[in-house]
Amino acid sequence: MSNIGLIIEEKAADIGNFLVGRLLPFREKRAVGPFVFIDHMGPSELKDYQNLDVPPHPHIGLSTLTYLLEGSIFHRDSIGNAVEIKPGAVNWMTAGKGVVHSERTPEYLRHTDKRLHGFQIWVGLPKHLEQAEPTFHHIEEDTIPVWEEDGIQYKLIAGEAFGRTSPVPVHSKLFFIEIKTKEARKISIGKDLYGEAAMYVLDGTVTTEGNSYGSKQLMIAKDTKLCEFDMSENGTVYLFGGEPFDEERFIFWNFVNSDKEIIDQAKVNWNDQNHDAFPLVPGDDKEYVPLPKAVLNRK
Repeated sequence: MSNIGLIIEEKAADIGNFLVGRLLPFREKRAVGPFVFIDHMGPSELKDYQNLDVPPHPHIGLSTLTYLLEGSIFHRDSIGNAVEIKPGAVNWMTAGKGVVHSERTPEYLRHTDKRLHGFQIWVGLPKHLEQAEPTFHHIEEDTIPVWEEDGIQYKLIAGEAFGRTSPVPVHSKLFFIEIKTKEARKISIGKDLYGEAAMYVLDGTVTTEGNSYGSKQLMIAKDTKLCEFDMSENGTVYLFGGEPFDEERFIFWNFVNSDKEIIDQAKVNWNDQNHDAFPLVPGDDKEYVPLPKAVLNRK
């Protein structure tokens, strides 16, 4: 009996100058553990006149995790943080009751050719933290646990697994793991995982139960404890998951919460530009992403 519960093809979504591959949510699977939204950005070649410019926009009820493989993004938020995200580092912003942030190409790269490649992820918050004060943490690459076993390189980007803990200050039991191989290897890690689990193939091929899966495919396991597969040479996969919440999480635009009324109020607050609920972003307060009218009217 197959352990692959669902295979999801990456779906392209246009966010401006380039396409991102949307992995979650999917109509048949709205979340994996506490992970409710995953975008795979790029890899994209941006010319000297092309830049990433996502103006200030709001979030509630979630943590955002930004992890780059190539390129750079400058993050500013309404808490007052202004930091450049580089490959291997982790930006972890917890929105709680409300935060606003912008994501742009850094000034020194705006007139040069460049590449951008990485993941942007939303993680739902435990119910008791959905209305907490917003926080922000930037975790440098050299503090992320990396180790090698039998020619397989592991990186625990966030959460806990394999008896290790990432310094990213997550709010529930979860894992986000990178696995790389130079030569073909069998991976058997089910005993180290828990809750729900999904695997995204970035490079190479993964073979399990006689079937092979290539890049841009997401596989969701029926039983995390049976997580075993063969990776091709020069392969890279990402595993993410963890313990799911007892309550359903609703997503409307950039808002996540277990209470639809809180989401509806957030829509009104952002549409009205209520700066008590959603403060301005210092250094980037001249524009913002308007609330889509379809979202305002959707219950």
